[in-house]
Amino acid sequence: MKHIWDFLAKGGIIMIPLFLCSITGLAIIIEKFISLRRRKVIIPEVVSVLENVKGANDFALAISICEKHSGPFANIIRITLENHDLPREEIKETLLDQGRQEVHQLEKGLGVLETIAGVAPLLGLLGTVLGILKVFKVISIMGVGQATALAGGISEALITTITGLFIGIPALVAYNYFASRAETHVLEIEKYSNRLLKKIFAFQDATAG
Repeated sequence: MKHIWDFLAKGGIIMIPLFLCSITGLAIIIEKFISLRRRKVIIPEVVSVLENVKGANDFALAISICEKHSGPFANIIRITLENHDLPREEIKETLLDQGRQEVHQLEKGLGVLETIAGVAPLLGLLGTVLGILKVFKVISIMGVGQATALAGGISEALITTITGLFIGIPALVAYNYFASRAETHVLEIEKYSNRLLKKIFAFQDATAG
């Protein structure tokens, strides 16, 4: 452990923001692994009650089930059900407004993860450039004959680039994975929302008739 710490300490002040990037990125990855699980987003109990809605009398039960669960899917379905007696266009508008808010919540943190994936390698490169400047300073003082000193300085300069890539590559992979998973959940939520709208409109037509 001490050797790892000594290795990282040689990277200089740029290692501080790189360390913060790594901690932030890891926290987001762990949170997204938990929050974007399918069962946590597309809640089976809500799906089940939606499939069993046969008439307007079932709306109260469906709303109560949605209220017992948190998350984008349950919130969208609940809001739609609570406004089932509005005109069609107003129901659609309410659904779209709530959907935009919930999608934003679903994708929360992904922008930060994407930024880390882009910034970490650049910070590493900045650290390397600063390290190379120190190497040139050594050359100006000691000359080019001190091969050991130069090699040591260059290796220390490369530490930040290695660290930046070590942080940035997994962050980029994680971002693409979670963005894809979030998009899949959004499409599935849209599917169930459209099914619910069709049922509500059918009930409205039946009542009007």
